[in-house]
Amino acid sequence: MHGPSIQVDPLFPYYANRSADSIAEEVLLAGYRIVHYFVVNENNINAELLRAFHRRGMFVWALVLGNGTFSTEGYPKEWMQWEMKLLKPVEDGYRRFSYFSRDYVRWKKRTIAELLARYPFDGIEIAEPYFPEWDGIRRGVYGDVGPMAQKTFMELHGCRMPDFVNQLSPRYYKRDTATYTKWVEFRVDAVNGFVDEMINGEGGARDVRPDIRTATWSLAVDDGPDSASRLREMQGLDAPAMIARVRPDLHMLQTHWPDWVKARLPGDYIRSYEPFVRDIRASHPLLPLGVQADIGSAKTMIKDRRWLHTFAGTANQLGYATWTAYEYHIGGTMYETRPVPWKAVRISLTEVMISFNKRIDPGSCTNLQQLFGVYEAGEHRPAGISHLQTDGNRLFVRSPIFPAGPFELLIPAIRDTPELWLFKDCKANEAAPGSRVSVPACLV
Repeated sequence: MHGPSIQVDPLFPYYANRSADSIAEEVLLAGYRIVHYFVVNENNINAELLRAFHRRGMFVWALVLGNGTFSTEGYPKEWMQWEMKLLKPVEDGYRRFSYFSRDYVRWKKRTIAELLARYPFDGIEIAEPYFPEWDGIRRGVYGDVGPMAQKTFMELHGCRMPDFVNQLSPRYYKRDTATYTKWVEFRVDAVNGFVDEMINGEGGARDVRPDIRTATWSLAVDDGPDSASRLREMQGLDAPAMIARVRPDLHMLQTHWPDWVKARLPGDYIRSYEPFVRDIRASHPLLPLGVQADIGSAKTMIKDRRWLHTFAGTANQLGYATWTAYEYHIGGTMYETRPVPWKAVRISLTEVMISFNKRIDPGSCTNLQQLFGVYEAGEHRPAGISHLQTDGNRLFVRSPIFPAGPFELLIPAIRDTPELWLFKDCKANEAAPGSRVSVPACLV
């Protein structure tokens, strides 16, 4: 669980129409031995990709969203009855479910258990287990204020929930502060209780997989000295209390959107998260901590290699056991780096597999087929490529005149795949002039 890690969402086009083995190899060549497999829908898992990661000795977390889903494909027909109600309707493609829906909680726990029983993930983590939203009351993106939340609050406290709209109401949250205080605690307990039930409940993750590693997640934000208390109030997040209840093997601090949307966010910004770390360390001094960044969800805040290097170095300096980023292929490295041949494997006397640092374009390889060259004993000649085929970051080339001994293969200006990136209107990169890769001798 220690060391750099990366989030991977296999449903992005970048991962489509290529072998699982090529995906796993590319991620490993990028320096990651830990993967957070983003489970967008529990009914859609790429089992072959999981096996491919494991064949390379990589640790794979199942990263499951706690408060909703982007896809209800395969969900029970009654899923609409689980939805939480916000102060104002929000149509952003994300379905938010109520922690006060007993049916949702039971279904989610059973689904996670079935996921872990069926697929050999090494760890389970419940990410984004919070209520919406930062500054939600003012913006109207605040919940859960639906009938299930109202009923549960009445049962527990014998009074109606606060009013967040009518400032003249005696129940207005700024007027009836005693009830509002109970409401804040009620929400914290709901978040922590939900995560605990998923991990430790009867039939939950640890019940079906006693060997499973577990991680809890909470948000962190740099918005003044009272950020932690405001996050607790606004979104029901109390990391020390969550950790005490769930007893995870790792806790992750996730960068909140008010930070990651900043176009000029410095690479060492997580130094401002030290108050969150101190709160956790006060009661859980030995628990490994991790931190997560977003490196490219918006075009204005794409993070380049230098930024990510600074972020990783800062995480190490501050004592984090691990760091991760959302998501592997959306960072600045994808947009700014050329295709680089990192290694070549001799398949036979006439066939070689070349692995690149990123996905390459099949058409450009075909168009430049006659420009591949062989360097051997200081001499250069055409490679005589008779056939080539791509598989993600891999290029398979055949030639009847490859030397039996070791040689270098000259790579022409093949390009990468901007049409498969998150932002597709970016310029393609080409392999640098004179790029070469060493090919070992044929031992067959």
